[in-house]
Amino acid sequence: MTDRHVYLVDDEAAVRRSVSFMLKAAGLSVVTFESGEAFLKSAGALGPGCALLDVRLGGMDGLAVQQCMRDRGIMLPVIIITGHGDIGLAVRAMKAGAVDFIEKPFEKAMLLAAIDQAFRYGEGHEQAYVLARQAQARLNALSPRESDVLGGLVDGHSNKVIAYDLGISPRTVEIHRANLMAKLGVGSLSDALRIAFMARLGDLAA
Repeated sequence: MTDRHVYLVDDEAAVRRSVSFMLKAAGLSVVTFESGEAFLKSAGALGPGCALLDVRLGGMDGLAVQQCMRDRGIMLPVIIITGHGDIGLAVRAMKAGAVDFIEKPFEKAMLLAAIDQAFRYGEGHEQAYVLARQAQARLNALSPRESDVLGGLVDGHSNKVIAYDLGISPRTVEIHRANLMAKLGVGSLSDALRIAFMARLGDLAA
């Protein structure tokens, strides 16, 4: 796995040290950058791998870095690092093409799974397509109304806005939200959004 490079962009030295140690222990090659600007100076010459990009950076933030990568044609798969309360930013990043997002504090297994997924997506779409189809199969268990509610959540809307758009009460939205999370087998909104975005990657890989 040493030919798989992870480019970690985070302005917190402690995060760079701890994540680097975790990934190197798993056999990955890690290059760290303390700012988005520093990363972009080198990004065009970097080898295959994936970018692990903090959404809240000093100076140019993660979303701006991601957009700059796209503008320059830098095709490294991106995993977004988010803190508590950054789900809205993670949604924006996923809509802009990020492969996944990981919330602080990191769980090693989830981080490594996201990186493996990014490598698969970067090396060829076949495995990503399989994962996307698996996610879609889970979404197929939802009722039409539950799917509508999940769509509103993916768009970053509150329960109140979703209720208004669908012509139902906020309480009914809460019930549908609880039901869809139970059907998907997840315990958090971020996990439900992750499944929804994974399914969308199938459209890109097709």
